[in-house]
Amino acid sequence: MTHLDNQKQILLLAQETILHECQVVQALIPQLGESVAEAANLMFHCRGHVLTAGAGTSNPVAARFAHLLSCCGTPALFIHPGDSQHGLSGAVTKRDVLFAISKGGETTEVNILARVAKSRGAKLIGLTEKPESTLAKLSDVVLCFQAPADSDPYGMIATGSSLFNAALTDALCIIMLNLRGYSKEKFAETHPGGAVGNQIATEKAGG
Repeated sequence: MTHLDNQKQILLLAQETILHECQVVQALIPQLGESVAEAANLMFHCRGHVLTAGAGTSNPVAARFAHLLSCCGTPALFIHPGDSQHGLSGAVTKRDVLFAISKGGETTEVNILARVAKSRGAKLIGLTEKPESTLAKLSDVVLCFQAPADSDPYGMIATGSSLFNAALTDALCIIMLNLRGYSKEKFAETHPGGAVGNQIATEKAGG
């Protein structure tokens, strides 16, 4: 670990980190294949909600994904895999698609939720690095993507790898946005507040 004793070293490390994470995200591109289209089609034809779930660092990635899907015209909600073992899994219906994230595919809480979803007749998309994992075997569509081995400090602290997963889910959001033909006007209906809402209102008044 680099010893930082002056401002120049701190800024250099920040630059190196960002450049490295750009390379981590770029590693997604050659891995893209039919599974992305299959996942997008499953979400597009979902009659209920796309439910997203993940534990650890995958938890905020999943929550972010649900929020952005909703912003892009696909009704989505984050469902906490831990809370799902204490009654929250009752929210899952056969009309839903569960999008579960687990690097190793063996996270107990995530797989319990996945089994409940399958038993209810919901479809399951699993994002994992392990195609032979429990999550992958349960899934209707497996998104198997592997972040570079040097993505994270010690290979454990999920800095680059969480960004890697977030970039993939961003791509899915943009695909859904285009599949649905979701317009800026439609987005304005769901985002009347904050700086974005004010900008939209100003543009509307000026137009």
